[in-house]
Amino acid sequence: MASYSDVLQYLSSLDFPAGKDDVVREAEREGAPPDVLRALRALPPVDYANGNQVARSAGIDAAPEVTDAQRAAQARDKRHQRVSQHLRGI
Repeated sequence: MASYSDVLQYLSSLDFPAGKDDVVREAEREGAPPDVLRALRALPPVDYANGNQVARSAGIDAAPEVTDAQRAAQARDKRHQRVSQHLRGI
């Protein structure tokens, strides 16, 4: 499976904004492996502002080492909730 950094690596010299065809063509020119090309070919045909937007649109997780269970636990953990300073004493 393609990683976030893989996608960004093969698009590093692409001028943005760029359309899907430009993104795929650049990755092919840079020698991207089949899994990266497969992810990019599945992109919606829109203009992308940067490589991060491409990777997110391809459904590639920026932190794959964090499991869904860990994410759920973090969401439930009260210590990680954002609270305004003026409400902390209430």
